Amino acid sequence: MFLAIVIPSAVEALHIAARAGTVAARRGVAARIADRVLNESIIYTNLNSGSQNGTVFENSVEYQWTVTRGNWIDNNLPLLTAEVRYSAQGQFSSVRISTLGNPLVTSQPTSSSSTSTSSR
Repeated sequence: MFLAIVIPSAVEALHIAARAGTVAARRGVAARIADRVLNESIIYTNLNSGSQNGTVFENSVEYQWTVTRGNWIDNNLPLLTAEVRYSAQGQFSSVRISTLGNPLVTSQPTSSSSTSTSSR
């Protein structure tokens, strides 16, 4: 009789622990993807553009990401936010990270400039 009470409880506890592990693993992957797309957005794209989005598949799980640009405190300091949405255990979740970009340049330098070209 004791085993009839303990075994179902133990099985349910293992099921909950496995579900929590899956959710934590997917959240970690989503955070890594958000960090990567945010860094790529800072380095390779025009920060003045509206938003960017895409999809990444990892271990047969779909992660949808969006990078948006907003303003932080004033209009001269851009706030970049990457959000990654994913499904874990039948529920949708998201991870969101933000960083500040370089202030927008509002005036052109008055000194002369030189250009150089290189070939590869």
